[in-house]
This record gives sequence, structure tokens and C-alpha cells, in this order.
Amino acid sequence: MRKTRAALGSTLFLFLAPGTVVVLVPWWLTGWRAGDWWPPVRALGLLPLTAGAVVLLSAFVRFLTEGSGTPAPVAPTEHLVVGGLYRYVRNPMYVAVIAAVGGQGLLLARPVLFGYDVLAGGAMWAFATWYEQPALTRRFGADYTRYRRAVPGWLPRMTPWRGD
Repeated sequence: MRKTRAALGSTLFLFLAPGTVVVLVPWWLTGWRAGDWWPPVRALGLLPLTAGAVVLLSAFVRFLTEGSGTPAPVAPTEHLVVGGLYRYVRNPMYVAVIAAVGGQGLLLARPVLFGYDVLAGGAMWAFATWYEQPALTRRFGADYTRYRRAVPGWLPRMTPWRGD
């Protein structure tokens, strides 16, 4: 896939998929109106929200630079992406989305976002388990199987996987 096309596709997918989960639905649920919690607790929400945004954007860039494709199932990468944060956890984008929504729950002091986060996380787990893992196994075979056995899906390793 050509880099320009992959970059455009990734940008579109970023706005459609994570943008919907992290921005649109939380806005529908809260109207961005904040509750009345102790300000230091609310300020703590900036940490997972910011970290989630940084991780999400870096993962999208990794798909373009290392994978020569997009995270979208309709325009997958040409190469298995196992560098950067993917050396620690197989699903950094999903973990980042969960962190960002949880951060919004704290920042806005809106418990409804924590419930939504659990439901969204469950949907991401189901998609990763029942669609992505089988699709990646078919596409990348033994390379993905070896990677999957070495790198956890949701809780990061303490040391980076080096492909051995």
C-alpha cells in the first residue's frame, strides 16, 4: 500500500473508530458537562487521557511506518507490526482507548463513562479475540503465533519482546 494512501486511510479510520469511541460517545453521554468531584481527583484524569491519546497516535504512526498500511480491517498492513509499544502489549490501541475514556470519566467526574468504558472494553476484547487474532493468524501464520505467545494482549510485559 502506498504511504500517502495508507496515511489518508489511517487518518480517516482514526476519526471514525477511536474518534467515535473516545470523543463522540462520551460527548453524547455527558455533553462534556462536568460533575462535582474534588478537583485533584478530577485532575488525575488528565494522566490516562493524555497517555491514551499519545499511545493511540503513536500506534497509528507505527502501522503506517512499520506495517505499510492502516489499522482498519479493510486496508490492513502489509507487514506484521511488532515494534515500538507492540513489543510490550499486542493491543496498545485498545488499551489506550480504554485509558482515555477512563481518564474522561475522572476528569468530567461522570461515572456513566466508567460503565461505558467497561462495555467498550468488552466489545474491543471480543473483536480482538474472535476476529483479529484468527485473521492475523491466517495472514501472518507462524510469525503471529510466535508473537502472540510471547506478548500479552492487554497487560504489558515488563521488558520488550525482541522476537526471540
